[in-house]
Amino acid sequence: MWHKCGDLGELGYVCAHARTSRTGTGASRDEQAMTKLTNGSLSRRSLLGAFAATAVTAAPVYSKTFGILRGAGDIRRISMRSARTGETLDTIYWIEGKYIREALKEINYFMRDWREDSIVRMDPRNIDIVTAAHRLLGTSEPYLLLSGYRSPRTNALLRRHSRLVAKNSLHMKGMAADLRLATRSVSQMARAGLACNAGGVGKYSRSDFVHLDCGAVRTWGA
Repeated sequence: MWHKCGDLGELGYVCAHARTSRTGTGASRDEQAMTKLTNGSLSRRSLLGAFAATAVTAAPVYSKTFGILRGAGDIRRISMRSARTGETLDTIYWIEGKYIREALKEINYFMRDWREDSIVRMDPRNIDIVTAAHRLLGTSEPYLLLSGYRSPRTNALLRRHSRLVAKNSLHMKGMAADLRLATRSVSQMARAGLACNAGGVGKYSRSDFVHLDCGAVRTWGA
């Protein structure tokens, strides 16, 4: 169950009892297969290629995740912490070519507009891009989610305070996420996103985050 505690202004509501992981430990072979970005740049590849490069050939058993993972093959798992609510998410949402409906619902809720507590269906393509980029980064650190879904009213509010907020932002369509990692630089995260070759990548070095979306392939920022 989710809990909301004291209001901390721009940080929103901090969860005193953060959501614990629904899954067990990560797959060591998955971590070993991850592409390192500490030196050099990544060559561009398709999103499917990014997943193929990090595919798990024999997934471990996650006894608390829907009871269907015993003997499973390729999986996709996403792990995040919300900077606005303090909630955490760690779930397998795709197994051998099929999305898990309940896991996607959990992701939709986690990435909701926290200002209005409003939820939309997040585009699974963007979840895939976020997950593939994370695999390429070679870190077990969960993403810090700064912004997922934004209602039109929230987007308009943010536009009044920043010229960097797009009028027709893909955040309003559940097609974008703003993310941060303490162990990876903005440049490293952006290179991982670009390597997926599957959507937009925005670098915001001054604010220390990267924007990933499943719109047209493009890049901006510094």
